[in-house]
Amino acid sequence: MVKYSRQPAEKAKTAMSKVKDQRAHFKNTFNTANAVKGMRIKRALAYLEQVLEHKAIIGFTKHLAQRHAQCKQVGTNPGRWPEKSVKAVRLLLNNLKANCESKGLDIDKCVISHVAVQRAQQGRRRTYRAHGRVTPYLSSNCHIEFHATEKAPQVAKAEKAAPKLTKKLAARRLAIGGKQ
Repeated sequence: MVKYSRQPAEKAKTAMSKVKDQRAHFKNTFNTANAVKGMRIKRALAYLEQVLEHKAIIGFTKHLAQRHAQCKQVGTNPGRWPEKSVKAVRLLLNNLKANCESKGLDIDKCVISHVAVQRAQQGRRRTYRAHGRVTPYLSSNCHIEFHATEKAPQVAKAEKAAPKLTKKLAARRLAIGGKQ
């Protein structure tokens, strides 16, 4: 059993997927995963394909990047096209889609309801420098998890009933000259 950062409210209508120690930069992956939160699975996969083709951009909200004119589409100023992170998130979304199918959920109604990206232990390598020195060469890995929940159709709101007045409130309104 894999441990998730959060348990879903309705286990029967939720599918989950997770990867640990992904070799993709944490900061890029954080923004990439949060960009698809709230989207339907098929829409998120199509969006990530557009990012790989540089027709769409990932807006950076937390760990800022360079400014691009294409960011006007997503409503932020800084943004990037993080290829490695997009490929990692896309693979995990394909896994999430397969998990939805195996649970018997309708993929067209499944919405990405939970995203968690956490720092993993850094990969430690070394690079050799002049005069016999050695410098650390670290990689910033991450853990990624997604939950997809099948959304029920919207229920129409009931009409609001008129509030019942007590005898005291009715008398007070009549005394003041208010509505009856």
